[in-house]
Amino acid sequence: MSAVPTRQLGSTGEHVSCLGVGGAHLGKKEVDEKLAIRIVRTAIDSGITFLDNSWDYHKGASEKRMGKALRDGYRERAFLMTKIDGRSAKAATEQLEESLKRLRVDCIDLVQHHEIIRFEDADRIFHKQGAHAALEKARKAGKLRFIGFTGHKDPNIHLYMLKIAEQREARIDTVQMPLNVMDAHYRSFEKLVLPELVRRRLGVLGMKSMAQGVILKSKTIKAEECLRYALSLPTSVVITGIDSMKILKQAVEVARTFTPLSEPELDALRAKTRAAAANGEYELFKTSSLFDSTAEHPEWLGEEPKQLQAMISE
Repeated sequence: MSAVPTRQLGSTGEHVSCLGVGGAHLGKKEVDEKLAIRIVRTAIDSGITFLDNSWDYHKGASEKRMGKALRDGYRERAFLMTKIDGRSAKAATEQLEESLKRLRVDCIDLVQHHEIIRFEDADRIFHKQGAHAALEKARKAGKLRFIGFTGHKDPNIHLYMLKIAEQREARIDTVQMPLNVMDAHYRSFEKLVLPELVRRRLGVLGMKSMAQGVILKSKTIKAEECLRYALSLPTSVVITGIDSMKILKQAVEVARTFTPLSEPELDALRAKTRAAAANGEYELFKTSSLFDSTAEHPEWLGEEPKQLQAMISE
């Protein structure tokens, strides 16, 4: 039986499975706790070692379920990632501590600034009283190993985040973003951000290869083709939602039998989806607010620094 291939996670020195388990699906109503634990453990037993999660998924249920799954020796066999929404140091610290408790670990391998969907997110996060300072403090305390950021709205916001991080001399290890067969045709992360991440030797975390199944509704592409397309890009890991043993088996099979698609093959898949992808109709995370959890819950971001509030109240 072929093994699930591993890839370098940027310049971190870590190797992770080319496919990762998406944490959001583990907390869905139709996925009970027993099944969620079974999915995580079977994935690890099958060679998928990268685990994705977030502080805000299903009010913490996804992290709690993953924490239970990581008992009995599974934690040592996995690369664990979660995300926090706080933009202030206070909010980031509180959310990180909650995640550590839910996941039942003393240290998380990778913590990412979640949902960078506004230009001001970068300015808030890298402020001296912002979330990044809190994560760096936690890194020094041994509570996390690597820091990254995620977003799904606009590639130019990702580029701005990288620019501000560089200006503030902030260390970023990974970046997570949508990479799918339709992305190349509309507000493209693949075209604008991916080359920059490769140049900087940052870990590339691909997500939304099927956009929670919405891309499949275009009837232009199959699930296996979506995964193979994303895996053929220079990604460290492609995170995919898994809510059943059937879907897990499909993902493992794609990973184990994977061979990179040639450029003509990639172009052929892009051509199949060009018309459907032209206006972002099937990438709703770019064109609607349906995927923007921090827009629905702005309180998760935390307060602005007091000196900034004082400037407008004088």
